[in-house]
Amino acid sequence: MRISVSSDMDEPVARGLVEELRDRGHEVLLHGALRAGDDDRWAVCSEAAAREVAEGRADQAVVCCWTGTGASIAANKVPGVRAALCTDAYTAGGARRWNDANVLALSLRLTSGPLLREILDAWFAAEASAEADDRQNVAHVGRIGDIGRIGPTGPIGRIGREGAAP
Repeated sequence: MRISVSSDMDEPVARGLVEELRDRGHEVLLHGALRAGDDDRWAVCSEAAAREVAEGRADQAVVCCWTGTGASIAANKVPGVRAALCTDAYTAGGARRWNDANVLALSLRLTSGPLLREILDAWFAAEASAEADDRQNVAHVGRIGDIGRIGPTGPIGRIGREGAAP
């Protein structure tokens, strides 16, 4: 799998993440402080990693900053990205399963080496749920950015439970 990785700091957790992903056989695309000469601001490098997912150049991404919050916010601004800030394995597995998350956000401050491996184990072991309710929620999330935008036939209104504008 091709995984885009960004970090705003060259920290042991970020280096360990890259090493762990490569050890698992993934191709890793680097951004931010992990790539010499790259822009290491969390908003910029997280966006770059997320765009690779949205544009199909990467299958998934992992974005990192001190708390993970800014990285997840920046990644989630990219259409088609569902980034989840995960601080434990259960959350990582659930993010993949119920939310079909395609970007994992991590805190450089809170994530230890053993915890990183547990989170990655859960992330890669889980698959997106095929349950109708879960798929409807994921589809709805994908449409949220369209609400209030001017479309070809006028303003796009509130999206109801089944996705139809009222």
